[in-house]
Amino acid sequence: MNRPLASCAPYAPLSRRSALTAVAAGLLPWSLPSHADTNWPTKPVTLVVPFPAGGGTDAFARPLSAQFAKIVGKPLIIDNRGGAGGTLGASIAAKAAPDGYSYFMGAVHHAIAPSMYPKLDYDIEKDFVPLALLANVPQVLVVNPKKLPGDFKAFMDFVRKNPGKLNYGSAGAGTSHHLAGELFKLQTKTFITHIPYRGAGPALQDLIGGNVDMMFDGLGSSATHIKGGRIKALMVSGNKRNPGFPDVPCAAELGLPEYTVTTWYGLWAPKGTPADIQKHMLDQVRQIGQSEEIKTIWAGNGAEFGNLTPEQFAAFVSSEVKRWAAVVKASGAKLD
Repeated sequence: MNRPLASCAPYAPLSRRSALTAVAAGLLPWSLPSHADTNWPTKPVTLVVPFPAGGGTDAFARPLSAQFAKIVGKPLIIDNRGGAGGTLGASIAAKAAPDGYSYFMGAVHHAIAPSMYPKLDYDIEKDFVPLALLANVPQVLVVNPKKLPGDFKAFMDFVRKNPGKLNYGSAGAGTSHHLAGELFKLQTKTFITHIPYRGAGPALQDLIGGNVDMMFDGLGSSATHIKGGRIKALMVSGNKRNPGFPDVPCAAELGLPEYTVTTWYGLWAPKGTPADIQKHMLDQVRQIGQSEEIKTIWAGNGAEFGNLTPEQFAAFVSSEVKRWAAVVKASGAKLD
């Protein structure tokens, strides 16, 4: 069986090198009409976050909200709607009034969902307007240091000697946490039980409390707990170490060159949102992304701020839906 490619290169369809260069240089254009309604917003704006507080999406949404209020002068209210691997919140956001005052902050999970949830009542590609790639972070293997070895080799020896006796928590069935765990099992030929939660925040709390043994988490939500010593990072995915966590080895160093899984977060508007308000929102998001506060927070979470045009982001999401469909099929991942 061919090994599935799980790399979530955040800047497709551009080549990785050219996209990174363009992002760094700030050269990618915004292509929506420039006649924005200068009176927008006249009231608070709502951002639906489809996971409970404390997870990776929330870790980026909260600073975004704070900077929006500072720069725009109106509140960006976070509406946490967790459940069903992030699909409940997505369904709510898809049905929101397209008046420019409701937005959705989804993630890679929503590109996986079509392959895991056959009866979704929304379509991430048809019922939303893709606006911006907000953040991209590598996946990280974290363990409770009181329960498992803090060295990857010793950890793997322990896992192999205890097949089926260990478990890993996730943000929910069908999320990137879930698929990252299934890919790890597939590539290492190990057996670890999946425990789905209603979000990464609750799963992390149970990991810290010792109720689950490990997680394959987005670095953004694990970062503060790793730095605080509450959990131990054994590996970041991909073929290079993360600048924010230079002491954590990458998967390629540890003999897993094809284990490349990243978590990305994006911004959508409900279909039908006026194009001029889309443009105005994008202008604010781009300004927020260039603020020193956001740069510092993103770097501390091991993240990059994306800078794709809406068209490029739409193409990227479409490619991710296809990519993860292949991963789901190859790994045999199912809803628990």
